[in-house]
Amino acid sequence: MGRVVITGAGTINPLGLSVPETYAALARGDCAIKPLDIPLVERLSVKIGAQVAGFRPSDHFDAKALTLLDRFSQFALVAAREAMGAAGLSADPELARRMGAVLGNSGGGMTTQDEAFRAVYEGGKNRVHPFTVPRLMSNAPTAYLTMEFGLRGPSFTVSSACASSNHAMAQAAAMIRGGLADVMLTGGTEAMLTFGGIKAWEGLRVLSQTGCRAFCASRDGMVQGEGAAVFVFEDYDHARARGAPILAEVAGASMTSDAGDIVVPTQAGAASAMARALLDAGLGPGDVDYINAHGTGTAANDRTETAAIREVFGPRADDLLVSSTKTLHGHLIGGTGAVELLACLMALNEGVVPPTAHYRDPDPACDLDIVANTARRAKVRAVLSNAFAFGGMNAVLALTKV
Repeated sequence: MGRVVITGAGTINPLGLSVPETYAALARGDCAIKPLDIPLVERLSVKIGAQVAGFRPSDHFDAKALTLLDRFSQFALVAAREAMGAAGLSADPELARRMGAVLGNSGGGMTTQDEAFRAVYEGGKNRVHPFTVPRLMSNAPTAYLTMEFGLRGPSFTVSSACASSNHAMAQAAAMIRGGLADVMLTGGTEAMLTFGGIKAWEGLRVLSQTGCRAFCASRDGMVQGEGAAVFVFEDYDHARARGAPILAEVAGASMTSDAGDIVVPTQAGAASAMARALLDAGLGPGDVDYINAHGTGTAANDRTETAAIREVFGPRADDLLVSSTKTLHGHLIGGTGAVELLACLMALNEGVVPPTAHYRDPDPACDLDIVANTARRAKVRAVLSNAFAFGGMNAVLALTKV
């Protein structure tokens, strides 16, 4: 089994339009959750979200490309360009045969869907844009990454709700470990901040109208965000041979299923995912210093995740640093695990653990060492990044320093 390392990272998310901008915002504890600026916002009950600000598509794509690219594809391409540049890679015909892309996404091209539905049902039109299907299909961002960089290896999209990114990255790592590829572009992208996307989530009654306060006693729900993060996963020997920068090792990954309720998480499923990630990485409970929690800010998730952490780590749970960066950048649904992996890389490489924002009152059911409101300096050797999705689908990544 080959070793897998991360040699490049790129992002565009509510906290920043690049990795350095995002790291700086995470370290400051900036919160990107603000009043929404989208069409028909006046008809929404929930009017807050974490939008990508300052992004002008025309700065990155010509008019012809923009006729084909939904917002979630634009995000993925911009993030991938930064990741490839950071890794020192370019479109190489020889490498292309051993390089692919796996991205996570949940909603597909929601902007395109919204526009098409409005044209037909509200505008009374009988035709939609001829590129509606290629714009909205969930595999569009992955396809455009293969075209942008000439990738001819295994490429596909994973859709497992809020665990999509972690599932995608786990699959990418497994392909490299198993010898199917030397390099993979992987991560996730989402652009669900549309009238229809938010209205659908309103129906579940899990959205907060006041902000995300994960693990706090006064928490009242999640807040949606948008954006993407893409990473270069690479075989360790391949990376060393070309002198690539190494940000971290993907030491382990796990994927489990609750086999329970379609929306209510279980302690057993989350605990099993964390325990298996540790086993896969060859780590013990004492080796992990930080957990980037799924931490949505809903009553059920935070309570269940706390119990699962205590089950897996036992007494060590008292010493673990835990934070939910969803309180800063919102819940990017299918793209959230990828952006959260940036927080893990920052903790490993810079010794800065990002905070859980808006934390007010401790909840006895969430009795962990929550990094509250202000980033904390710490020596971090290994981290877990948790993702637990509707449908009881769980994916956890374990990263270590090399």
